[in-house]
Amino acid sequence: MYESFYGLRERPFDLTPNPRFLVMTDVHREALSNLEYGIASRTGITLLVGEAGTGKTTLIRTALERQPARVHCVHLSNPALTRDEFVQMLALRFELSDKAQASKTSLLLELENILRRRDEVGESTVLLVDEAQSLPRDILEEIRLLANIETNDRKLLSVIMAGQPELTSLLNNVELRQLKQRVALRCELRPLTLQETAGYVAGRIRSAGGVGAQVFTREAVTLIHERSFGIPRTISVIADNALLTGFAVAQRPVNSATVREVCEDFDLGGDGSGGRPAANPVIDSDSDQLPTDASLLVMKPAAMPVDVAPPKEEMVDTSAETLRKFLFLKR
Repeated sequence: MYESFYGLRERPFDLTPNPRFLVMTDVHREALSNLEYGIASRTGITLLVGEAGTGKTTLIRTALERQPARVHCVHLSNPALTRDEFVQMLALRFELSDKAQASKTSLLLELENILRRRDEVGESTVLLVDEAQSLPRDILEEIRLLANIETNDRKLLSVIMAGQPELTSLLNNVELRQLKQRVALRCELRPLTLQETAGYVAGRIRSAGGVGAQVFTREAVTLIHERSFGIPRTISVIADNALLTGFAVAQRPVNSATVREVCEDFDLGGDGSGGRPAANPVIDSDSDQLPTDASLLVMKPAAMPVDVAPPKEEMVDTSAETLRKFLFLKR
C-alpha cells in the first residue's frame, strides 16, 4: 500500500519469519553459528533461548536454508501436542508408515532404521522444535529418548530446541535433569541495542529496495528503539504502522511525532520506561554516539527561546561517510 511512496519493492516489516530479511547482529551471528555447528557436529541437543519476538524462528529457518541437501531437517513449529499426537506428527514428518503413526514402538524402530541408513551414506537428520517452552513434560521426555539414538561415536539425530526464557526454568526442574544434562550447546538472543535497532531498521528497508534516509528520521529510529525495548517483532510492528500513518498524511521521511502517535495507539510505553525508573539525560544530536541502554533514551527537551523555531529532525543518512553517525552502526 505504501511501498511505492517510500521507494520500496515490498513491505520491509512484515511479521513473517523470512530469512531474507534477517539482519545479522553479533548476537544473531553467534547464535546462527551455534545452530549450524550443532547440526553439523551432531553433538546432541542445542538450546536456543530468547524472549518472544527476538527472532528465534527466523534464525532457525535461516539455519535450515543454509544446510546442504544431505542434511534432512524436520521442523515442529507447534509442539503443544499430546503424546499420541506427537508420535503421529513425527511419523508424518519423517514419512514413516501408517503403523508408526499409531504405535510408538513401530515409530522408534522405523525411525532408528532410517537414521542408520542415512548415516551409512553420509547423510544426517536434525529435529528442530520451536516454542519448546510450551512442551508438556512427557513430550520433553520423548525428545530426550529420541536424542539417545546414536552409534558408539556419534548421535544419529541432532535436536535443536528453541523457546522463551521459561524453557530454561523448565529444564531446571529436577525431574528433567537427564534432559538438561544432554544439552551440549546453548545460545541466547537478547533485545537489540540502539545501534542494532538502527541497523535492523536500515537493513530491512535496504532488503526491500529502499533507502533509510528517505524513510525514517534519526529521532524516529531512536524513539522506535525506546518504545520497543529492542524487541525486533515490536520494532517491525511500530515501523510498519508508522509507514502506513506517514503514507496517509504524505509524510516522507517519517518523523518521531508519527512514531509516537503509533506507539500511543498500541499502548507502548507512554514514558518509555515500561514501569521502570528511567533517567532523562539531554542527548546531543550532533554527537557520534548515543547511549545504548534503553533506559537512557528518554529525550529531555532543552529550553529554547519562544521566538526560535525548533530544529528540524535529522534524517537517517545511509551514505558511506555518515552511516555510523546517523545510523549508530558499529564499524
